[in-house]
Amino acid sequence: MTAQPPRSPDVLTFGCRLNAYESEIIRHEAAAAGLINVAIVNTCAVTAEAERQARQAIRRLRRESPDQEIIVTGCAAQLRPETYAEMPEIDRVLGNVEKLSRDSYRPKPGNPVNVADIMTVTETAGHLIEGFDGRTRAFLEIQQGCDHRCTFCIIPFARGPNRSVPIEHVVTEAQNLVAGGYREIVLTGVDITAYGEDRPDRPGLAGLVRALLRDVPDLSRLRLSSLDPIEVDRDLRDVIVNEPRLMPHLHLSLQSGDDVILKRMKRRHLRKDAVQLCHDLRMLRPDVVFGADLIVGFPTETEAMFDNSLRLIDDCGLTYLHVFPYSARPGTPAARMPQVPKVARKERSARLRRAGETALNTYLVSRIGCTETALIERCGEGRTEGYARVEFHDSDLQPGAVVSVDITGVSAHRLVGQVLA
Repeated sequence: MTAQPPRSPDVLTFGCRLNAYESEIIRHEAAAAGLINVAIVNTCAVTAEAERQARQAIRRLRRESPDQEIIVTGCAAQLRPETYAEMPEIDRVLGNVEKLSRDSYRPKPGNPVNVADIMTVTETAGHLIEGFDGRTRAFLEIQQGCDHRCTFCIIPFARGPNRSVPIEHVVTEAQNLVAGGYREIVLTGVDITAYGEDRPDRPGLAGLVRALLRDVPDLSRLRLSSLDPIEVDRDLRDVIVNEPRLMPHLHLSLQSGDDVILKRMKRRHLRKDAVQLCHDLRMLRPDVVFGADLIVGFPTETEAMFDNSLRLIDDCGLTYLHVFPYSARPGTPAARMPQVPKVARKERSARLRRAGETALNTYLVSRIGCTETALIERCGEGRTEGYARVEFHDSDLQPGAVVSVDITGVSAHRLVGQVLA
């Protein structure tokens, strides 16, 4: 048999957009450290299912490539390093800070676990990256960590305290990405609406957005990842309403539509705050489209409480739903509360997802006859400014192009259209 050439590091990513961004850094730093024939698994800890999928993938990697080194990192590894180190398939475990350091990937004798206390970290070192493998939009990290303590969430203990990347570094990286051909950038982090609270000048997310749009004039489209509704202040609302290059798709971290559950979650907004925010922004920018994270079956949730979440779809005018059946995370206060039976969580999740599919279809049908601007992601498919998928039959269009599309129909939860000449 012919010997296979050494492979550059493979990175398998679970979880959020921030993890996707960090996986590009991991790939670059591991390669620069000289690693070959290695698989790096960047894990997520937001639910038990996310961890189960990661462990399953690790075992599959070992079966398929018995001689390949396996390094595990990410939030699950940060929280339970010894648990992962005990898995026979794993060679090394790195923490969330260590995974971004080139030196961490250089072979060292001794303990295979390299995970520091992330709660003591006070700075976030920005990384300049040139591009994203297989993507037409780029993710750009603007902050790390979270200072809030929602009762269901373990992520602050995996990511550490809130810390913001300086504006000048974010602008420089955005300029590099645009020079490399990216037309759209997504600002990402753990709690991006807390951006700048730890900086001496406290610029805020709105200040960062204004600086990016001013200093990167060739950036066609800028998006925001998940927003905490209580932190969308007047300054940020003004930017959302008045900056056309800031895309009119906002994803809100709502979690529930019931005030009692929101208080037990230790969220800082009430139902009326979410409804009012969506109403106000839609009045001022009618093309705005809302998505939301919603947790179903949080401890003590009754049918009436769940119905309040279900009604948020209409009351807020939600289009894109991320529905999460509640998953107890060891060490969180919610894990000690009276639990909703799994069968009820599953049934409510299915009902909410069906309602979400109906809302999405209603929105898509409303776009028929309109002209949308779309970023082409792959041959025959793109995303509109409102984040709807759109397919067309113009095969000569290159990924990364921004085009105008006449919307002619809807098919399989996406728009169908014809690119204008």
